[in-house]
Amino acid sequence: MKNERPVVGITVGDPAGVGPEIVVKVLFDAVTYESVRPVVYADGCVLEAALKTAGLTLKVRTVSAPGEAKFEPGTIDYVDAGVLDEPVPYGVMSAEGGRAGFTYLDRAIDDALVGGLDGLVTAPLNKESLQAAAVPFIDHTAALHARAALTAPLTLFLAHNLKIFFLTRHIPFRQIAAAITQDGIIEALPLCATYLRQLGVDDPLIAVAALNPHGGEQGLFGREEIDIIGPAVAKARELGYRVAGPVPADAVFHQAREGRYDGVLSLYHDQGHIAAKTLDFYGTVSLTMGLKFLRTSVDHGTAFDIAGRGIADARGMTAAIRAAGRYTLAVKASLHQ
Repeated sequence: MKNERPVVGITVGDPAGVGPEIVVKVLFDAVTYESVRPVVYADGCVLEAALKTAGLTLKVRTVSAPGEAKFEPGTIDYVDAGVLDEPVPYGVMSAEGGRAGFTYLDRAIDDALVGGLDGLVTAPLNKESLQAAAVPFIDHTAALHARAALTAPLTLFLAHNLKIFFLTRHIPFRQIAAAITQDGIIEALPLCATYLRQLGVDDPLIAVAALNPHGGEQGLFGREEIDIIGPAVAKARELGYRVAGPVPADAVFHQAREGRYDGVLSLYHDQGHIAAKTLDFYGTVSLTMGLKFLRTSVDHGTAFDIAGRGIADARGMTAAIRAAGRYTLAVKASLHQ
């Protein structure tokens, strides 16, 4: 095994969901340890229940800090959060599940901030459970931004060689056009360039997706490309960034997949999500850039409908851990230059 494997904290997410199951399934495979040195954040009872659900036999070993872990295949090193004495029911939203899932994340952030972890890999949380637990953050991203932001954080999706950034995130569709501004695009593009360099792209060419069909057809189908997106792209070029666009959204992701662009700035949530998930639903990985460490995540939810049945697909967690193994130390090194 390689000595340069990063130490990554893996949070199991909401214990009522599939997170614990997919984590133990991935750690059952010894190949996982060839790319990372994993430390899990959970409650012991949650891990034992997940192993039973998955039909797997692994040892579990409690550590108080990542430095105590031995990283031996066949044994899960985990930091016991001490929240639950018994598992919460699978598939049920609850304050207990929300509090436990958030505590796993909060404890892992603590260890990452003091250098015990090189990065994080997270399984899904449930927004309703977080709200029921009165957690002051709506999701992982909000908590990470509040506690560990170094620059302006930005979500990056990886699907094979396709890299997609998001200008806006969770807002109603009716509000999308108003949320797309010249200033917002001009602020996002330098961040996209910086984060692509952190991933090893030396001189990135970034495409900005269009909003309207066929890029607006010279204003026939909308003027956002003429009045907002195009001028923002021109300004970014004046500032020295390699930027193309606006490129019609029905072509830009395919063109990036073929290597024409190093990254795409998607204007809204579904525009980029549909492209990535159609290319590889199970293999799409979410990276949170701009933190004091790299965080990767599966790109699916808690899947309460199948939790506890032992049928959860772990390919997304495998991809998230492999991405952490590939990029965590490079991002860390770039932050200390």
